[in-house]
Parts: sequence; structure tokens; C-alpha cells
Amino acid sequence: MTFALRPTRRLYAHLSKSNFVQCRTIKKEHTLKNGVWERVIPAFRSVCGEDGVSLGAAVREQHGRDESVHRCRPPDVVVWPRSVEEVSALAKICHHHHLPIIPFGTGTGLEGGVGALKGGVCFSLRNMDRVLDLHQEDFDVSVEPGVTRKGLNSYLRDTGLWFPVDPGADASLCGMAATSASGTNAVRYGTMRENVLNLEVVLADGSIIHTAGRGRRPRKTSAGYNLTNLFVGSEGTLGVITKTTLRLYGVPEAMVSAVCTFPSVQAAVDSTVQVLQTGVPIARIEFLDDVMIDACNSFNSLAYPVAPTLFLEFHGTEKSLEEQITQANGGSDFSWARDAETRGRLWKARHDAWYAALALRPGCKAYSTDVCVPLSRLPQIIVETKEDLMLNGLTGPIAGHVGDGNFHCIMVMDPNDQDEVIRVHEFTERLARRALALDGTCTGEHGVGLGKRALLREEMGPLAIEVMQGLKATLDPKNLMNPGKVL
Repeated sequence: MTFALRPTRRLYAHLSKSNFVQCRTIKKEHTLKNGVWERVIPAFRSVCGEDGVSLGAAVREQHGRDESVHRCRPPDVVVWPRSVEEVSALAKICHHHHLPIIPFGTGTGLEGGVGALKGGVCFSLRNMDRVLDLHQEDFDVSVEPGVTRKGLNSYLRDTGLWFPVDPGADASLCGMAATSASGTNAVRYGTMRENVLNLEVVLADGSIIHTAGRGRRPRKTSAGYNLTNLFVGSEGTLGVITKTTLRLYGVPEAMVSAVCTFPSVQAAVDSTVQVLQTGVPIARIEFLDDVMIDACNSFNSLAYPVAPTLFLEFHGTEKSLEEQITQANGGSDFSWARDAETRGRLWKARHDAWYAALALRPGCKAYSTDVCVPLSRLPQIIVETKEDLMLNGLTGPIAGHVGDGNFHCIMVMDPNDQDEVIRVHEFTERLARRALALDGTCTGEHGVGLGKRALLREEMGPLAIEVMQGLKATLDPKNLMNPGKVL
């Protein structure tokens, strides 16, 4: 399946004006269908209580959208289970009545993954918010799906440990596992895929499985198929993740950050390769193009040179940091930030990139692309992408996790300008296929969701897609788990 790049309203319906508003008001009251809901709603309430079920339009709209440009698709009902047993009981009811199940964490996804395309039941997991097991000496912890990244690190504050995977948003950790999220620290600490040791998952029929065995948390294993990584990145299409066991790390004794500007994108990436080849255990290395750094300067009242720029951070002991600084290009071309306040200001500017880009065109909306290519191909794709942006008169400042070849164009557009909306969609399709042509992927960390299913087929090929469909059919033969996403 491919998209023909024709400017038709049908093709670009998911990027039209209505997709950028929070959600269009539902004109008619929620109605019960074929008598099913009259039987199901009391059953739901018997499981999670009167307050654990809602049919209100505002609540359903809130759970029918994420942070993406895809339009709101509210579920028929929202339930708030409080335990894995309640998730299992609710899933059994849905399975018996053939009702779709859509897991919901914090709603910070960027690919339309929570939209109820076929209606059904949203499982909002925020009430399952316990840190279940912390093993400080083993550097691991188990958490329920309502625990967020910042919440966990706050809990760990006095232990000397932390969880470093940082997608920017304060996302649910189980949601991060479901999308295989990563972020600025991935170059050193890896993505969610490398940091999940075990998962507890409720399948479509209510069965509860533990992907590495109940209670098991070894640092490595060669036992059987890797079911854990099957569910990491499955985006709610195979089951509801109700617990994840995560690797933890010691908080670094010291951190130091740096900023360096370059005359060209090629020079910035060449410097990145040099730093990585020296074996420096760099924690973060972020690229911002000239448009992005200019936007960050304006938004954060900074004065960095308007040129391709690298933001870097090193973690270690005081002594090792001195050695790293010496190794990193001799320490001559970098402006170093050693104190916490200066480092905080630097990384705040990077994390505010989304808002800085929006401030370039007040009143507009934004969409983030998410391609990833081999590091050696990064200069080519960024140069070609910038040329494409300029040729088509589009605003798309670039920020990326240059250490692993992943970058984002933050496309700022007027949702009332249908011509611009069409041009943005055409651009994102070209960019994704440009990445595929360079041996890369259409999504480095945001997931496939609703909008990249055709691109996934192009990336994986028909036989691999058939294998995925077979796995889906085995685990969810009624196609109830988040239908219409990924495949």
C-alpha cells in the first residue's frame, strides 16, 4: 500500500483544520448500541466501581486524542481499573462482547495511538500508580502503568539511582515501553527496548502473562523467544502492559555540558563521529540547525551563534570528566558549562525546542517528524531536507539526537491554510521515504500509530508484515486490541 502524492482533501483529511483543534464537540448524546452497553456498563461498574466508569462526552474526548495532529476519535466508554486483576476482568468482558480495547497512559504520544477508530473501551491506567518493587543492590525496579518518568526519578531521589530514558514529556513508563520511546540520553543509556527486563501484560481475552517469567529480573537471558521485546513497541495492539521491570543506573558523580557551533551540518556530524570514535562515554549529543538555534535564542533569551550547533553532556567522576573534556576535540572548540545552573539553562533550551519553534509563528500548530538513519547518512539527509523545506516555503526547524542518527523537523503550519497543510503532508512523506532510501527508518522513537502504517509496510516488506499479522492474529484473533494501529 502506498500513498499517491495528490492534493486531494480525502488524502489529507487527517491533517485538515479539525485535526488541530482539541476535539470537535460531539453534537448528539452518547447512545447505547444494540442493547450491548446496557449489559456491559453494569458489568464494568461491578469491577471498578461507580467512579471507575464514565460515558461523559468531555471525558471520552479527553481520552480520544494525544499530542499528535490526528483528529480526536473518542471511545464509547472510559474505565479506570485499579489493579491487574481489574484489567483482566474488564478485558474478559470486552472479549466476550467483541468490544475494542484502547490502553491510555498520559496521552503524550505523537502518532495518534490512542484514538478509538472503531469505538470501544478506553482503559485509562492512571490509578495504577504504585512503585511495586525496588531492588537497589540489583539496580532494577518494577512499576505500574500510572507511574511516570519524573515520578519514578522523584521516588528514587535519595537512593543514588535514576532512570535515564528521557523522551522529554513526563510520559507513563509503561506507555514508553509500549512505544519503545527514547530521547536525549539514548546514545549512552539506550532506548526503552534495552532497559525493560520484564513485562506483565493482559492479553485481549484477559489472560495475564509475564514476558520473562513471573517475578524474574535477570540482567541477561537466553531463555526462549524474546517476548519482552515483542511487546516493547507494540503500541497497545497485542495487550495491555500493567507492569514493567526496568534497569536503573547510578546517578553520575559529576556532569558537564558543552556547546559548539560549526560552519556546516557536515562539520557538526563529523565532529560527532570523532567524539564517538574516541570512546568518550558521552551521555547526550544533540544537533540543532541554524533555524532551531535562532528560535531557541529568541524563546529563551540566549545568545548562541546562529549556526549548526551541538549540545553535549558528559557523565562520570570529576577525574574522568577532565579526561573526557581533553579527548573531545582537545577541549578547544567547545564552550563548557560545569555548574548546574548553566547546564540547566542549556538543556532547558533544548527541551523547549517545540515551544520555541511554535513561537516562530504565533497561532500556528506543529507536527514533529521522526526519521532515523545510519550516522554516516545524517549529513546527506539533513542537507536534502533543508533544501526541500526552503524549496517549498515551509517552516521546519531541525533538532536531533545526532549520536544515534535520529532527528526531528518541527513543522509549524497554519491549520487554516489547506494548501500549506497539503505541502507539509507531502514533505513528511518525502522525508520518510528519503530515510528509507538511506537504509533508515520512518520512526526512530515516536512509533507507527495511525499515520505511518503504509510506510511501515514499505520499510519492512510484505513477508515481515505477514509475520507481524500472524503474531497479532495469534494473540488477538478478534482484533480487539487498539485496532487500526501499526498494521
